[in-house]
Amino acid sequence: QVQLVESGGGLVQAGGSLRLSCVASGRIFSFNYMGWYRQAPGKQRELVATITSSGSIDYAASARGRFIISRDNAKNTVYLQMYALKPEDTAVYYCNLAQGGGNYWGQGTQVTVPS
Repeated sequence: QVQLVESGGGLVQAGGSLRLSCVASGRIFSFNYMGWYRQAPGKQRELVATITSSGSIDYAASARGRFIISRDNAKNTVYLQMYALKPEDTAVYYCNLAQGGGNYWGQGTQVTVPS
């Protein structure tokens, strides 16, 4: 079993920055994908960014150029550094880990950017 715990969300003014962290624990495989998804009120959950344990990265178009995903494999931790935040970035951000056919989610952390 795998557990994911996110932290770092909050309220930030438009144009500001936030850094999200997610720590994974349990049975972690040497190869996996970790990433961030978000869900705004009334909308479906959507991809923000993913990173493999070997460092391959994928960004959603909305995140490219403003967000940076990184990870520390030794700490089983993934980060999402967000810059130039916009009101449309307001959502619950979920950490995800995918490995060996399993797909695991954190409880989510709220990011609010007032308009």
